[in-house]
Amino acid sequence: MLTIHLHNLLFHSFHGMYKEEKILGNNFEVNVDVSIKAQQNITKLKQSVDYVSLYTVIKEVMDKPTPLLEMLVQELAEKIRLSDEKIDSVNISIKKLNPPIGNLQGTVGVSYSKVFQL
Repeated sequence: MLTIHLHNLLFHSFHGMYKEEKILGNNFEVNVDVSIKAQQNITKLKQSVDYVSLYTVIKEVMDKPTPLLEMLVQELAEKIRLSDEKIDSVNISIKKLNPPIGNLQGTVGVSYSKVFQL
């Protein structure tokens, strides 16, 4: 199995349940790992997954306001799978870097893993 990583992707997006989050937005960190069955001697991009295309999918989903991170991460997994049929599994984590929680110093986030049936 071959895994492609896109880590520490930073976005300013408007995800959240609270009115302020929908107006001001927040900073998010996204980490995505996609796996494919490894072929020996991968010499062409079409034998792998194009990380530029993956980033484009991630950005499109992150640009669409969603009330819950749980919904966001599941939608992202499905869109990634639809972007390339070679993808066997995906692992995603999304962190809200400045959550609107009084006196909280840290992040909140969700992780999601999915193995796709071929």
